[in-house]
Amino acid sequence: MPQELLLQVSPEIASNESLLKDYLSKQIKVSAKDIQHVAILKRSIDARQKAIKINLKVLIYLKGEPFKEHKIELPDYKNVSSAQEVIVVGAGPAGLFAALQLIELGLKPIVIERGKDVRGRRRDLKAINRDHIVDEDSNYCFGEGGAGTYSDGKLYTRSKKRGDVTRILELLVAFGASGDILVDAHPHIGTNKLPQIIQDIREKIIERGGKVLFETRVTDILIKNNEVEGIVTQKGDTILANKLILATGHSARDIFELLDRKKVLIEAKPFALGVRAEHPQSLIDSIQYSCDYRGEHLPPAPYSIVKQVNGRGMYSFCMCPGGVIAPCATSPGEVVTNGWSPSKRDQATANSGIVIELKLEDFKPFEKFGALAGMEFQKSIEQKAWHLAGQTQKVPAQRMVDFTQNKVSSSIPKTSYVPGTTSVEMGQVFPGFLSQILREGFTEFGKSMKGYLTNEAILHAPESRTSSPVRIPRDAISYEHLQIKGLYPCGEGAGYAGGIISAAIDGEKCALKIAEVLK
Repeated sequence: MPQELLLQVSPEIASNESLLKDYLSKQIKVSAKDIQHVAILKRSIDARQKAIKINLKVLIYLKGEPFKEHKIELPDYKNVSSAQEVIVVGAGPAGLFAALQLIELGLKPIVIERGKDVRGRRRDLKAINRDHIVDEDSNYCFGEGGAGTYSDGKLYTRSKKRGDVTRILELLVAFGASGDILVDAHPHIGTNKLPQIIQDIREKIIERGGKVLFETRVTDILIKNNEVEGIVTQKGDTILANKLILATGHSARDIFELLDRKKVLIEAKPFALGVRAEHPQSLIDSIQYSCDYRGEHLPPAPYSIVKQVNGRGMYSFCMCPGGVIAPCATSPGEVVTNGWSPSKRDQATANSGIVIELKLEDFKPFEKFGALAGMEFQKSIEQKAWHLAGQTQKVPAQRMVDFTQNKVSSSIPKTSYVPGTTSVEMGQVFPGFLSQILREGFTEFGKSMKGYLTNEAILHAPESRTSSPVRIPRDAISYEHLQIKGLYPCGEGAGYAGGIISAAIDGEKCALKIAEVLK
């Protein structure tokens, strides 16, 4: 019978199969030659002490004990070409996993995506980076795979109470992701590898009879007697179905405006907003690992930090070790930042959103916009930043210590943000109360992480698309909209998820609820 063991080992032992077998042989008192296989079940880093350790949960197979490599396979998806149709608006993780679940349940998804397929998006990403041209339908937020595809592919979630995280991870492995995502405490696919997985998911949807329509923006939702009848696209086409999963992501402002115009119940939702801070990765390594050089066996160090400042939470968000900062505007006349890392996390810099919790009362100057007040607050900051930085995709930037001292930085070094930066006193970008919290918060961060508060760190503004500024309310049991029958608000854009995994889980849940009604 294989023996399960919890252990702490050095990074060198954890990364070398032969050394690990030697170590285990001493622990269980057998010859290393008698250890047939070591399966790593869980892996995490313990950097609390100067001597960094790797926590492992392993299963040890001795000679003679049956061992068979477990191959994760896709479910037996039905052919649904002739099945009842369900419209899925949005091809992000919520929409794609909803579509897969619908097929598994014998229903036909019609996936409607305003942007381009995952490969076609690349030209438009190059245009925003190099030429400062923003395509409103194809950018870092819109297009096949959603915002996560070209902004990191992080799979860590705190949403275990919401659903089966392992199921989503195993589906991703079955579609081509590394099995490491089932093992690592903070799994990550990488922006360079995720597009192929997304493409394979789409091809499976089509192969089993579903439809995926790209460059097709929804301009109207047909509603009669408070029931969904279908949608109208910008091309003037009508697609009819009485079940609609609305999974359009946190930046689909036109959808929020459409619902508001049609008097479909939506509500303003608090979100978080701030800046994206970039440090040399070597500096973060030295802080987190308490060493001058992390060595070849440790990954680039991440960090996570939370403080209460003036009654507000200020925290790191979407931290990207060995990553870059990307331009994530979805309309001309605004600038937005986000971060991503390639699978190897091998870039020279580390970046993280540093954001502050907002409250509904913060949106009071925009109360005339009703449920869209938070969205208009968000938009006003993005537009102000665009004006201050020179009305291109350059962003306002400031050295961190200079910001805490209200000093315009005399120079800004080249950062990973390709469109470039403009030296601006960041207090001009944000309302006074936010600037003050950020200044005090960075000082507090510096006390917790010695070396973090430095002028080597460059702040880029704004980090404003942390989550949706709108919630589309739904019944807690049926997942149907509170007012419109057949409408299923879903994922980040509806206010029910916060990342790839939780969005995928929510997509599956909406599909399951629809199947319960239709079967």
